[in-house]
Amino acid sequence: MTRWEEARGAIRAGLARRIVGMEDVIEKILLCALTRNHALLVGVPGLAKTLLVSSLAELLDLSFARIQFTPDLMPSDITGTEVLAGDGEQRAFRFLPGPIFANLILADEINRTPPKTQAALMEAMEERQVTSVGRRYPLPDPFFVLATQNPIEMEGTYPLPAAQLDRFMLRIRVEYPDERTEAIVARRVARAAAERLAPALGPDDVVAFGRDLAGIAMPAALQEAIVTFVRATRPAEPGAPDFVKDWIAFGAGPRAAQALTIGSRARALLHGRSEATVADVVALIPEVVRHRLTLTYHATAEGVRAVDVVRRLTALHFPAPAEAAPKRSLWRRLFGAADARGGSGPGAARLR
Repeated sequence: MTRWEEARGAIRAGLARRIVGMEDVIEKILLCALTRNHALLVGVPGLAKTLLVSSLAELLDLSFARIQFTPDLMPSDITGTEVLAGDGEQRAFRFLPGPIFANLILADEINRTPPKTQAALMEAMEERQVTSVGRRYPLPDPFFVLATQNPIEMEGTYPLPAAQLDRFMLRIRVEYPDERTEAIVARRVARAAAERLAPALGPDDVVAFGRDLAGIAMPAALQEAIVTFVRATRPAEPGAPDFVKDWIAFGAGPRAAQALTIGSRARALLHGRSEATVADVVALIPEVVRHRLTLTYHATAEGVRAVDVVRRLTALHFPAPAEAAPKRSLWRRLFGAADARGGSGPGAARLR
């Protein structure tokens, strides 16, 4: 077992002391954290999103700040402000850092604050710095934002524009738990406050993960397939299928291809593999692509969702082995002698 497989197991075990289920959500949040990218969590209230993020900060031994976004929140409430300090003639303005100066930021209900305040957060996310009175202040490393959105009450909110949504590596849907999981959660209500979790990794380990990530191989054919897939989401592309031209007004940009490349390599590293596979890419496509698509009026009128388009396009570009053509499938291009019907070739073994 590799170092990162052990770390992944330790983090999952630590989170299991507070969080029931949510294995897929946990893995994808962990991918964002270790690659120092941002994620948007969408789910109804009460699904333990805040508890999950704060617990992850403890397990990674990162400084943590939770910012509750409200309509009256000002940019300086996030970034910090200049204050007059000192006595007599020694008085001078000094920058007082805001809560953004932490390793892990929970931006709670990010769509409830006006665009001006959202923009202040976006500068920090993209540039890893804040600007106050013309001076720039670097943020700590590692730094990443996990933002939440409540999909129920949209009145009086400020939906993030496409350019800001594009800065989130993943948009992760947090669903209701199944019946068995909810029964376990209900029994835990009466428990005393949980003790602090022992760190499984530290800030230096997060930086080291980025260095090790550079050693994970990406097959040239798979990289080509990722770019082809992302370009196929754009209706103006010659190779875009008819349903994309009917349902998509604007497709995913280059950040989607970058996110699929980085995310699939990171997933391979966490699972103890030295090379990314088709399975790694397919596992991340919905969370990477769907928030980067703008639907046409025709699609909205027909009740088509972005995730529906993504699933159909994924099935077209990354077919399951049993559905792939014997001679021209992506699986054969990537894995050579692999049986396109899911047989016993070396490619099939590598994918498993």
